[in-house]
Amino acid sequence: MTTVARKPADLFVDPAVILEARPDGTRLFRSAIPLPDTYPRCSGEWLERWAAETPDALFIAERGTDGEWVKVSYGDARQRVYRIATWLLGQKLGPERPVMVLSDNGIEHALLMLACLHAGIPHCAISPGNSLLSKDFAKLKANVDLLKPGVVFADGMERFMPAVAATRPLHDGVIVAGSRSSAKPEGAIDFSAVEATPADEAAVRQAFEAINHETIAKFLFTSGSIGAPKAVITTQRMLCSNTSAKAIIWPFLTRQKPVLVDWLPWSHVFGGNHNFNKVLAFGGSLYIDDGKPLPNLLAKTARNLTEIAPTIYFSVPRAYDMLVPLLRDDPALRKNFFSRLQIIFYAGAALPQSLWEELERLAKMELGEPITMLSSWGSTETAPACTDCHFQAVRSGVIGVPIPGTTLKLVPVADKLEVRVKGPNIFPGYWKQPELTKAAFDEDGFYMIGDAVEFVDPNKPEQGLLFDGRVAEDFKLLTGTWVHVGSIRVAGLAAFAPVAQDIVVTGHDRDEIGFLVFPNIPECRRLAGLSDDAPIDAVLGHPVIKERVREGLVRMKREGGGSSSYPTRVLLMAEPPSAEAGEITDKGYINQRAVLTRRADLVLQLHADVHEAAVITLN
Repeated sequence: MTTVARKPADLFVDPAVILEARPDGTRLFRSAIPLPDTYPRCSGEWLERWAAETPDALFIAERGTDGEWVKVSYGDARQRVYRIATWLLGQKLGPERPVMVLSDNGIEHALLMLACLHAGIPHCAISPGNSLLSKDFAKLKANVDLLKPGVVFADGMERFMPAVAATRPLHDGVIVAGSRSSAKPEGAIDFSAVEATPADEAAVRQAFEAINHETIAKFLFTSGSIGAPKAVITTQRMLCSNTSAKAIIWPFLTRQKPVLVDWLPWSHVFGGNHNFNKVLAFGGSLYIDDGKPLPNLLAKTARNLTEIAPTIYFSVPRAYDMLVPLLRDDPALRKNFFSRLQIIFYAGAALPQSLWEELERLAKMELGEPITMLSSWGSTETAPACTDCHFQAVRSGVIGVPIPGTTLKLVPVADKLEVRVKGPNIFPGYWKQPELTKAAFDEDGFYMIGDAVEFVDPNKPEQGLLFDGRVAEDFKLLTGTWVHVGSIRVAGLAAFAPVAQDIVVTGHDRDEIGFLVFPNIPECRRLAGLSDDAPIDAVLGHPVIKERVREGLVRMKREGGGSSSYPTRVLLMAEPPSAEAGEITDKGYINQRAVLTRRADLVLQLHADVHEAAVITLN
């Protein structure tokens, strides 16, 4: 039986950092580990390598209509990519006419994306929510109008036909329906017809050899959590330098081919760049998880993880919050999940310490030893990784140290440390938005990402940084004291565990802080001793739940350092976050601003002078 390497010393390169103070009070923070100049020219080199070295190895798999896994090897993928790329080269495509995908992750989506990358044609995956959840398709229309796609693809096309019809006047592209489509718009062609194109090996190789580091690989739209979505130009340099940096600090990837069971959408940088490229660059296998951290889809994730044992598991804190009860209660799921797992990786938001400790407990229960848990930090504009915690963190929330080749500029702003970034992984700009591009960089060429950080230990920078929230989300109380939303949210999740699944912080221009809480209903039912079908109102009004929240309020006040560090009132919300309204993103994190805007009436209720019965207070 092969021994699974799980200890940080067997997985990572020890961190080595340089911290340089500048006369203006800023500091430059970078890795002492160099990034070689010889990283791959383009991501297509990875497919070429593994198709030649391990043609029969599993590359990607998805559930078929019969529920069984449909699998594609590296050799098969390359052959299909060359046929698709041949067709693409005949469509007069390029940066001004890219390929746009409206549907979820899937094999045909992956092959189309790889064909674009091989032919030097930009690919853009759009969040399916823009097509399926919107009533007016406003975001999708803006996406299409900006990019003017030459090809629009969707699998399960029947679901996307209203969106396709609404945007058809905005472009002259070809509509392509995936093989799982039961209907298609007039004039659309089937993906099978695209794949039936005879491969012109010479033409594809010519296009492939013309690709360089500056070639646009993708357009990725920002989530819009702060401001309107923008099309981020993603170059081959960004993709290849980012993955090469990870290869240096995660050397175990070159010894153990990764196996992923992953749901994270390719319309976002976490799933589409970070995770997909970990598989492709290191010759691993990707099982597309057709589940998601949603009540009606979580069972699919559990089924997939019971069948397929990942070596690395990537997800967001909300998903772990929903997965932990299943791991606790289902021995078969727990056994398979941990059987060859080397890393639990979280990003998108800070993992509450209570959840960190429960994952550790479950790993020890199954394996007799903990699993390394880590995070990194970055954004759509940074490919995405800027930092990585390639060591055992002292606690949850540590985002690590700069990756090789990337420099952080730490700028004191008020009582925070704003972080800015520069490196080969940083985007060149927003597509056709020069003013926004100019405003995104400071006088030294550092991208102003809008986040804040702090050192775990200022005297030991090698212990890494803690994420300290988005600068734009912070606000002042009427006392003039700043409330740091990111840190108080994480503290609240720990204090109110297991009741709170997520928290929106209120109190802007008020005397006190409040919490709007999205409750973890299954955990609340368990805590209150109620049945699985107990009504939500009965759950949230149960004395045990209310008392648990009051205990959390008391704890936060006791451990806080003033009125800006703890809430005085909490409202548990029966309605879950709405994806259609933008309250929750495809990656499963909460958009604070969208919730506060949409639920302004609840904010007023929470902060009313006379408290309603649903508001739980310190007094």
